[in-house]
Amino acid sequence: MAVHPVRKANRLESYDYSTPGYYFVTFCTENHVCILGRVTPCGENQQGEMVLNQAGEIVRQAILNIPDSYPGVLLDKFVIMPNHVHMILALQDGKFLLPSISRIVQQTKGVVTKRLGEQIWQIHFHDHVIRGEADYREIWEYIDNNPAKWALDKYYQP
Repeated sequence: MAVHPVRKANRLESYDYSTPGYYFVTFCTENHVCILGRVTPCGENQQGEMVLNQAGEIVRQAILNIPDSYPGVLLDKFVIMPNHVHMILALQDGKFLLPSISRIVQQTKGVVTKRLGEQIWQIHFHDHVIRGEADYREIWEYIDNNPAKWALDKYYQP
């Protein structure tokens, strides 16, 4: 019998991910294949800019539809990179029954899969409960600067 390594839990134990608050979410294409577009060259006096292809545009539309699909969910910030997506989602207090972050991500990935006619996503995704203003600002800036720093990104593929 093969022994498999123990996976690190990627969720906070006993945390309700439908609790109002801000969440940083990242999900990737299968095997980090760059199929959502490309980043324009960056270098001296140039800022890299993400240029979406057709698949990337389908992803963008699915992300922009999140607030329409889920009242009480605010899409605060996002960037689509060649092989991954970063988002800040805010689950707001109110009269709405809020979905979990997992449900939002799975539905968004599912919409893209259906529109493309093929599965492009890794099964798992990463999330982080944003804890405070400094944490929020750091993540917001990271998302904003992601295309310009593409060559330094851990998901970078030339």
